[in-house]
Amino acid sequence: MTAVTGQQGTDRDDTDRRAWDELLARRTHALGGGEITAILSLAGATDVITFSGGFPEPATFSTGVLADTAARLIATEPEVVLQYSATEGLPGIREYVSGRLAAAEGRAPGAGELMITSGGIDCMELLAKSYVDPGDVVVAESPTYLGALMAFRGYQAGMRGVPVDDGGMRVEALADLLAGGLRPKIVYTIPDYQNPTGLSMTTDRRQALADLARRYGFLILEDVAYRELGFGAAPPPSLWSLAPDVTVQAGTFSKIFSPGFRMGWAAGPAEVISRLVVAKQNSDQCAGALGQRMVEEYGRGGHLDRQIATARTLYERRAGLTTRALAAHMPDGVTWTTPAGGFFTWLTCPEGVDTVALSAAARAEKVAYVPGRPFCLQDTGAGTETGTNQIRLAYSRVADDLIAEGIRRIAGVIKSAL
Repeated sequence: MTAVTGQQGTDRDDTDRRAWDELLARRTHALGGGEITAILSLAGATDVITFSGGFPEPATFSTGVLADTAARLIATEPEVVLQYSATEGLPGIREYVSGRLAAAEGRAPGAGELMITSGGIDCMELLAKSYVDPGDVVVAESPTYLGALMAFRGYQAGMRGVPVDDGGMRVEALADLLAGGLRPKIVYTIPDYQNPTGLSMTTDRRQALADLARRYGFLILEDVAYRELGFGAAPPPSLWSLAPDVTVQAGTFSKIFSPGFRMGWAAGPAEVISRLVVAKQNSDQCAGALGQRMVEEYGRGGHLDRQIATARTLYERRAGLTTRALAAHMPDGVTWTTPAGGFFTWLTCPEGVDTVALSAAARAEKVAYVPGRPFCLQDTGAGTETGTNQIRLAYSRVADDLIAEGIRRIAGVIKSAL
C-alpha cells in the first residue's frame, strides 16, 4: 500500500508541475496584457512618481455625495440596486444617457440603439466577440489604446495600422489601403484627445471616414472616453452624430465619474446593439445595477456636470505643467505632442533610444512611464510608428508639485541613453 501511495503522490506531483500554458487556446497567444497589468500594479504606489496609468484624479470624486447616494439607494431600492438588471441596462439610466447624448451630440439614440456596458472596454470586447472571425481585418490608428488591440486580437483579428498626425488618423492613408483592396470589418478610432497621443481628428477627416465606411461597408467603432475632457472649445461633431448608420460609439463614465463603478454605454444601429446585448448575456450578463443607479442619480442631481468642469480645469493645469517641464528639461531631439484635452502626451526620442530598455532605469530613479511599443501595430507600412523610441506620459494623476521633478528624472534617463 505504501508503494501505491507513493506512486499516486508522484503522479500528483507531476500534474502539479504541468506547464498549464501548453493547454491555452491558440487565440490567447498574441493577447499580451502584461503592460496593462504593470500599469495597474502601480495604481497604489506611493514611492514612485508615476506617469503610467490613465487614471482620473481621486480628488475629483465627490465622495460625500456618493456615500449619501449609495446609502439611500441601498436602503430604499434594494430590490433594484442589489439585483440583476436587464442586459441592456435599467430604463432610467438608458433614458439619462440618451438625454445626455441628445444635448451634447444633437441626436438621441432610437429604439434599441443604446445599451449600458461595463465600461468602454466591454463594448469593444462585445463587438469583437460578435463580429470578428479569425483573420478578419480590423483597422486601428497606430498608436492606439492597447486594451482595444487586446480585445480584437483575442478573437484573432488581423490588425492593420493607420498612422496619425496632428489632425488625428490619416484618413487619406486608410483610403489608399481601401483602394488597394483592404476590406476591414471594423475601423477603430479615438477621435478626441486620443490615447496615447492626446491628438484629435479634424472635422473633415471625420466626414471622410464616414463616407469611406458607407462606400466600403465597414463599421466604425468610435471610442469617446475623453471627449468631455477638452480644455477649450468643444470638439468637432462625433462620428456617431455624423454617421449613426455606420458607427458604434463606445462611451465610458470611468474618466468623468469613477472607474470603480465600471459603467459605460454603446450607441449604434439597432441591429448591431441587439447582437451586443446577446453577447453580453453570455459574458457578464449585465452591468451592476447599483452602479447604474448611482450614475443616474449623480447625473440627474447635476453633480456629474460639476465634476467634469472641475476635472477639466485640473487636467488642463497639469497638461500645462507637463508641457513646460518637458520644454525645460528634455534634451535636444526629443519632441512631444501638446494635448488640447484628455490625460496624455506622447514623447518621441531620437532614433536608437529604446524606451522599453530604459524603463528599468527610470524605475531606479523612482519614476514610471509606459513605453510606446505596446500601443503600436508593427510592420504596417511607411509612416506608422513602431513605438520603440516613444513614451506615453499620463499627467492626470500626478500631483502638481511632482510633475516637474518627475519629468526631470525621465529626461535624465533619456540623456543617459544619448
